[in-house]
Amino acid sequence: MGSDRHYPEERPVRKERVDPFRIDAYPVTNRRFMEFVADTGYVTFAERPPDPNLYPGARPQDLVPGSLVFGMTDGPVDLGDFRNWWAWTPGADWRRPLGPGSSLDGLEDHPVVHVAYPDAVAFARWAGMRLPSETQWEYAARGGLEGAEFAWGDEDVQDTAPRANTWQGGFPYENTELDGWTRTSPAGSYAPNGFGLYDMIGNVWEWTSTRYREGPPMAGSRCCGPPRSEQRTLIHRPDPFPSRTIKGGSHLCTIQYCFRYRPAARQPQTIDTSAGHIGFRCVSRP
Repeated sequence: MGSDRHYPEERPVRKERVDPFRIDAYPVTNRRFMEFVADTGYVTFAERPPDPNLYPGARPQDLVPGSLVFGMTDGPVDLGDFRNWWAWTPGADWRRPLGPGSSLDGLEDHPVVHVAYPDAVAFARWAGMRLPSETQWEYAARGGLEGAEFAWGDEDVQDTAPRANTWQGGFPYENTELDGWTRTSPAGSYAPNGFGLYDMIGNVWEWTSTRYREGPPMAGSRCCGPPRSEQRTLIHRPDPFPSRTIKGGSHLCTIQYCFRYRPAARQPQTIDTSAGHIGFRCVSRP
């Protein structure tokens, strides 16, 4: 696991042991999530009004259902300020991925997004499964290529002959769509890895069950946007929403800004945060 060649939080390269397990070949799609909601009536975090007691200091206008939505800019911007391309969007949720007026028409087989960690856990329980640990996820993503830089080998082909859904062009203002997509792509649009698993790299970040442990200060940038506590400009307090580790990168990853479309890449994400590029897949219970 890990990498000594990139971001500090991926270090050190190390050996881990994982028992045999079964993992979904695809990330959970909108179609599958619809079945879960229809059967259970479940309401996701993005669809619920936030509890003011959990967000002291938040502006009343921010205490409404919503989620984080990415928007392309008109030209080059300061890559040190995520607010240039991420916006807290009232009314955005898994059914309306771009906010009010959007829908899932034509997106039924795309990965579900705008799901917070508890939403993914609830789905997994309904399906009789669970979320993978970080170790399970990374082992699965490597597809048997131990130590390789990418899920397909050591060559970065994303700007020439893409093998995953990532960003091509100037981020965040130009996407050449060399890989065919600006946002998410249908699950299984690219060749599987050596274990027969699809979309382990790119398309959407995926939740794992592993609580994020802080390592050295993170170098470079975080492409997944701010935690909800930052987005809502809350006062400082002990965080009631601890972080879990997300893996795999997304359609927004690029070597210019977020070089995380690799199995070793990892990021923390607060469990109440949902965004337009975070999804999940499940593993079977032991």
